Amino acid sequence: MSKTAKFDRQEVINKATNLYWKNGFHATSMRHLQEEVDMRPGSIYAAFGNKDGLFKETLKNYTDMGLAQIANSRRNTKSPIEALKNFVKSVVIESQKTAPNGMCMLAKTIAELTDEHEELIQVTKGYLREIECALKNLIEEAQSQGEINQDTDPSYLASHVQIQIAGLRFYAKTNNDKGKLESMIDEMFKHYPF
Repeated sequence: MSKTAKFDRQEVINKATNLYWKNGFHATSMRHLQEEVDMRPGSIYAAFGNKDGLFKETLKNYTDMGLAQIANSRRNTKSPIEALKNFVKSVVIESQKTAPNGMCMLAKTIAELTDEHEELIQVTKGYLREIECALKNLIEEAQSQGEINQDTDPSYLASHVQIQIAGLRFYAKTNNDKGKLESMIDEMFKHYPF
């Protein structure tokens, strides 16, 4: 008779995602993980390989949450450009109160890790590209519907949106004036190369 896991894998990944997102990779010790997910280190190693293995799963989980948020923004509006704007407002403004950390976990990871964690850096870059691709798809849809100019490369625009999101999230950490942030995002969309 084979042993079955006595834990909910997704629940463990969700808890670990929040912990890593809040503290970062280096500030999250095995002891912190053990306390947060209520598993012994041996069980964590058996289930995820090691700290890096669990961290990779949390990066994927975070990315999947972002992709779901983009898809949800699109489902809730008739306009792809409005969906993009709503997504930006959500991750910049709402995440300041609802997320373990208002900063993007992927951007935070890239900023934190050094060359000794090259594999984790490459994994994180891959997930950033997935988010960028989803943004690009919204922009392409907006172009096909005549909402924005077709002369600008959608990949360029998607990269630019990611840069703006990162900057706005950083700004929001030091100045969490919701009205001002909404106004800045509205201005961004008015003056974008759309």
